Amino acid sequence: MPPVFAHGRLRLYLLGLLDGAPRHGYEVIRLLEERFQGLYAPSAGTVYPRLAKLEAEGLVTYATEGGRKVYSITEAGRAELADRRGELADLELEIRDSVSELAAEIRADVRGAAGDLRREMRAAASATATPVEDASWAAAKEELRKAKHEWKEQARRAKDESRRAREEAQQARRQAKEAQERAREEVQRIAAQFQEQFAKSGGMLGSLAGAWLGGGSAGAGSGGSATGAGGAANATSATASAAAGSDWAEDLAPTADPARDLDRLLDRFRDDVRDAARDHGVSPAQLAEARAHLAAAAARVTGTLRG
Repeated sequence: MPPVFAHGRLRLYLLGLLDGAPRHGYEVIRLLEERFQGLYAPSAGTVYPRLAKLEAEGLVTYATEGGRKVYSITEAGRAELADRRGELADLELEIRDSVSELAAEIRADVRGAAGDLRREMRAAASATATPVEDASWAAAKEELRKAKHEWKEQARRAKDESRRAREEAQQARRQAKEAQERAREEVQRIAAQFQEQFAKSGGMLGSLAGAWLGGGSAGAGSGGSATGAGGAANATSATASAAAGSDWAEDLAPTADPARDLDRLLDRFRDDVRDAARDHGVSPAQLAEARAHLAAAAARVTGTLRG
């Protein structure tokens, strides 16, 4: 086997072939032979054991059609292939280089064989002391011409394949880099949006939390000055709020991030207020009183957060 398939790289290339379409073992062998321009073809004893190993690892599966196993790549196989796309592109480039090397060896063999043929013909002519027949000489020249044309054609194909492989490898690297940059930009955009939304909602959510966690006493004072007779009711509400705040949201275990803990408390407060409004309704008088509580709570909480 050529060195290009050493260290499990044939295994990776088989996954790449099966990613294109389900194939049976003979078709895999034929595709590899075409890939090497007919200069190399793996044996069945090389390909089938590796397909069986991939099937045992859960990377491929097979179905029997017409007495033959037709192999298909699994999701696990596609995941491994996706992780190794860059390595597969490099392998394609190495295969094209390997084809070029094999073509060079063939050229050397053809040159050597042509030289040997000339020498043998000259020796035969000298030994017999008779001229070589025109027909035999013409046939030999034709065979030589065909051989030279064949190795030139193989060399040209190998050169074209090598060039395409380099271009594909460069394109794969560019695409991977662009995808990485897009992912980084998307993460930065989402982070910026989150910070902006948190800055906009911080004051409002902070005021709601303050009202729920004991800001009612300040609201009572404001309500007394604004409504007069409502002061006593506000004071009673403040006392109840302070008592409720002592064990409110105890089920939310604190974390190492105070900002996150505050955000969770504000979410709980918002849900509780919405549930109460949905279950009992909101009157204009209750809305006015709630507004006073929230205003006072906002001042207290934001003042605390600002130091």
